[in-house]
Amino acid sequence: MGSPPNAASPDRPTPGSVPTPHTQAGRDGLAALLAHPERTVVALDFDGTLAEIVPDPEKARAHKGAVAALGRLVPRLRAAAVITGRPATVAVRLGGFADVPGLDHLTVLGHYGAERWEAATGTVHAPAPHPGVAAIQAELPGVLDASGVWHGTWIETAIERKGGRAIAVHTRRATDPEGAFDQLRGPLTALAERHGLIVEPGRLVLELRPPGMDKGVALAEWVRETGAASVLYAGDDLGDLAAFAAVEKLRSDGLTGLLVCSGSAEVAELAERADLVVDGPAGVVGLLGALAARLGDNGAYGA
Repeated sequence: MGSPPNAASPDRPTPGSVPTPHTQAGRDGLAALLAHPERTVVALDFDGTLAEIVPDPEKARAHKGAVAALGRLVPRLRAAAVITGRPATVAVRLGGFADVPGLDHLTVLGHYGAERWEAATGTVHAPAPHPGVAAIQAELPGVLDASGVWHGTWIETAIERKGGRAIAVHTRRATDPEGAFDQLRGPLTALAERHGLIVEPGRLVLELRPPGMDKGVALAEWVRETGAASVLYAGDDLGDLAAFAAVEKLRSDGLTGLLVCSGSAEVAELAERADLVVDGPAGVVGLLGALAARLGDNGAYGA
């Protein structure tokens, strides 16, 4: 097989082929998926994984070919889910996941699992929003103004209000995105703590949300619910580390798993822990399509 590739570099297989993970645990996870897809679940982050990161979150869309690839792959699996910090209905709209042939068994877990949309029914189930989110929304403009970075062309899209369940402050459009991110982290952490919330840093975004909500908790509960024996999870950001940790824990409990990083120069930590690194959303879509093709061919992994 040769030496393992650098975990931080995207694996670029022949177009249409399934890339080989560089870890034994990843190879075991891939083999289990291809041998028994009916026992396997696939879970995917949205922004940065199925959709490119863009300055205005409302302009994000699923990568070309993503829905078609999912439509081919999902019917062969036990189940599939999109796990995102966005409201479930927003992810469904931006992803174009509603009323798609083949996606009857797709679940969207929005707000890190606090909301749940089922393709089979088109309905969303969610608890009441945390009261701290509304309080923060009222105070946030003043905090940003006092920070000295609340200016410039990014003012209209800096604050992303996530359905009353979380608030994200993006700095990608600031004059100095990294500087604004660093400058806001302290004040926003203090603001969140005053109202019983936490701050989750991401790729030039700081999200204020209730504690106990993360992709790891959502993923572990969903895998247990489905009764799957194997799981593939793909993500790109710091918020996906919790999901990676959940898969590692499931492995220690006897399940198999494959960790995929949608590679980016902005987040090295995820690539270092992944079994397989692909080249951004295009690479993720290519992987999904290649898996669907392999399963359609009924070929054995490694043959």
